[in-house]
Amino acid sequence: MSQIEEFNSYRKKMHDRILNEDNKVLKRFFSLDNQTFQEGALDVKTKEMLGLVASLVLRCDDCIKYHLGTVYEANVTTEELFEILSIGNVIGGTICIPHTRRAVEYWDELNAQ
Repeated sequence: MSQIEEFNSYRKKMHDRILNEDNKVLKRFFSLDNQTFQEGALDVKTKEMLGLVASLVLRCDDCIKYHLGTVYEANVTTEELFEILSIGNVIGGTICIPHTRRAVEYWDELNAQ
């Protein structure tokens, strides 16, 4: 199983598990997250690129993978991706470099599928 399939399968499994509980706060939070990235004053592609930068700066590998998938689906080019990663590294500092390595590896796998 590729890391993309593994990530998406686990994410879906756990989201289903969490959302099957009767917890209004978590359900509302997941809904808010979903609504935030919908088309609005900013287009979806821009919002997902912002999400990727924020995820890189916060050093959340799961979030980085998720947003790599969404920017890939939004037709971000490899050249655009490297500018996004550049912004994240300038803002987040050298601590972001290991996450950038893993992001590029995941991106390469997205492009190879």
